[in-house]
Amino acid sequence: MKIVKVDKKDWTDGLAKLYRTYRLFGPVKEGAFHCFRELAEGDRPDFEFQNTRLSAKGIIYPQSEDMFVYTLDESREDHHILKEAPKDDTPRAVLGIRPCDAKAVSLLKLNFDTPDYKDPYWLDRYNATTLVGLACDQPCGTCFCTSTGCGPYHEEGLDLLMTDAGDHYLIKLLSAKGERLAQSAGWDGEIDGLAVMENRKKAAEAKITQSIATDNLRAADTLALHQADFWEEISFACINCGTCTYVCPTCWCFDIQDEVHGKNGKRVRNWDSCMFPIFTVHTTGHNPRDTKLQRVRQRFMHKLKYFVDKYETGIMCVGCGRCVQHCPVNIDIRRVCELMNSHAASDACAAEG
Repeated sequence: MKIVKVDKKDWTDGLAKLYRTYRLFGPVKEGAFHCFRELAEGDRPDFEFQNTRLSAKGIIYPQSEDMFVYTLDESREDHHILKEAPKDDTPRAVLGIRPCDAKAVSLLKLNFDTPDYKDPYWLDRYNATTLVGLACDQPCGTCFCTSTGCGPYHEEGLDLLMTDAGDHYLIKLLSAKGERLAQSAGWDGEIDGLAVMENRKKAAEAKITQSIATDNLRAADTLALHQADFWEEISFACINCGTCTYVCPTCWCFDIQDEVHGKNGKRVRNWDSCMFPIFTVHTTGHNPRDTKLQRVRQRFMHKLKYFVDKYETGIMCVGCGRCVQHCPVNIDIRRVCELMNSHAASDACAAEG
């Protein structure tokens, strides 16, 4: 695996070269938080952060995107005809995405790129995007990524992985996309840095003190978990605000709506949330999940059980800890996972007895 060394004094020159080919996105500080934004030419990403408030998934999967445009003006020949909205799928690079968020993109891909359905909006952006990871040497106190099949130096989903080594960056090239970006930037100072990165990886992983157990979830009886008596306690404090779903890098739910102003309209795809009361309302008015207990249970069962049963990739969580940090009523996915995993173990023991 090729590793290059980039002195920080040469970093800006490399970015200047990238601007010629790519739209660059990176973390910038806005108030008390860091967020991913498109960088204007000459701007530099701010790497002085632990994690961004929202993940970088919105660069590939925007919170709101126009799908089609149309006119209702019958004086025009093209009235009532859906036309694909203009899209900008020029090459882009995300600088400084954390490894957990890059793995989350791989999990999202399971939904948007299937044998039966390939979402052109998601895939066009995904194929146009190069993910430049920034290793997490100072993980947050709420991180538990090492117990979700991830980690501060995890490489899945990344095209390059950077680590801040003081006066320089070490950058591991992980894909053909990554190699093209490094070539465009002039990052060609190859060195033997594998041992250094491995040592830094071990040191970073040792700083993660939080963990979850998921070993019993696949074998668990789905109906028994669904009917467990702890859901009422977990859901009691929930206010159905949807914060957990919006900060989560692996949530993919969306809604499609038409917006009309005068005689001009557009069809828009927006992020949605299983926490919202109207999320499952049928056209008949019936709502199969009309209580917050049902909605909270659905969220955790999907992430920690249904997803596990459907795929061979573990749980639908990368351990970033955002939902733990931002939930206004302190619902903690780590505790929910513990309750579900323990219940599954008890249920299995009871069945054997």
